[in-house]
Amino acid sequence: MARVRDIEIDEAPAALRPLYRRIEEEFGPFLSQAKVFAHRPPILEHLMGMALELNREGVVPVRYLEIGILAVSKLNECRYCVAHHAPRLVDTGLPMATALAILEPDCPGLDATDRLVRDYAVQVTTDSKRVSDTMFAALRECFDEAQIVELTTRIAMCGFYNRFNEALRLDIEDGVLEDVLAKGGRLEDLPPDELADAAE
Repeated sequence: MARVRDIEIDEAPAALRPLYRRIEEEFGPFLSQAKVFAHRPPILEHLMGMALELNREGVVPVRYLEIGILAVSKLNECRYCVAHHAPRLVDTGLPMATALAILEPDCPGLDATDRLVRDYAVQVTTDSKRVSDTMFAALRECFDEAQIVELTTRIAMCGFYNRFNEALRLDIEDGVLEDVLAKGGRLEDLPPDELADAAE
């Protein structure tokens, strides 16, 4: 159960209601996030609006975006994002075993560019000051500058979403866990439902 209540579409300002519909139609099952962001309409409008536009007009192939997003989400143990993005990575042609083992050094199914994106996502998330010149030169061989900017933005923003989702314990929408199972995953392979409070 989320720690703040959902703002349903009929409660949202009229100007934002089309955005709710676009999220559902174009971006997939992320309405729990939208309904919580809606407590502050500028957050909903600009964060989800940006996500929709990047989804529609992105310059980075979806496979690499999903590898980056999933690596960050696994690293941050965000159940919500792993449950959403593991099936999306499977949709790019990689098996669920790869999605769930994305952080393993010998993760099966990844080619050299996949591993580079994964390792860059991990480095940006854990210690961005130490992205090496060697790693960045390798990125330049695979991606142009616009793609590097978009990839880095999505990786960095993913860390924000992970923390937001976990701090407020967002509910996973109906059908998302079923999609994980249908594509070969197991629920026990996802990060825990919620971490035990240290005080408890």
